[in-house]
Amino acid sequence: MQTGQTDNDIIQQVRDGDQQAYAQLVTKYQNYVFTIVLRYVPGREDAEEVAQDVFVKAYRSLSDFRGESKFSTWLYTITTTTCITFLRKKKLEVHSLDNEKVLAHAENIDGGMRANQVEQKSRINMVNQAIALLSPEDAQVITLFYKGEQTLDEIAQVLGQETNTVKVRLHRARQRLKDKMEKYFAAEVRDYASH
Repeated sequence: MQTGQTDNDIIQQVRDGDQQAYAQLVTKYQNYVFTIVLRYVPGREDAEEVAQDVFVKAYRSLSDFRGESKFSTWLYTITTTTCITFLRKKKLEVHSLDNEKVLAHAENIDGGMRANQVEQKSRINMVNQAIALLSPEDAQVITLFYKGEQTLDEIAQVLGQETNTVKVRLHRARQRLKDKMEKYFAAEVRDYASH
């Protein structure tokens, strides 16, 4: 694999007929997509099937990608749409991630061995459990900002809203998350704060 290539370079290669180049995008974004899918789709097998479906749809729609946003922003939209379609077909409810094993897996999918990993994992689980207590709208904006590492402008594009609206939503969602943390995890929050 050549180094220093941007997503747009790779996309251009695929459009020019080099279908093998698409594998680079799959490798780069498979953890990102799988983590998002797990927020919607319960069950590892279903989640893997949906994630594969996302990459097939993205490949077929690559000609529609105009490069006006990051590839990851465009891919996020395809991922959420694919999840919602899947859930409609299965008539499942959107599950919040309150299953600790799924949470730990989603967060540590590319984890490797890190210093203080156990402490970090429990802190991540605590935050994820608090996110699961939020409304779907609050959880969505928090996930996009912190896990998708999208800018406010990019989130606005994904959600089809004004940047200022997203800013206000994010501020309120963070406040509600803080309230949940203090209400349900007060002892743990104090414990981490004292480190």
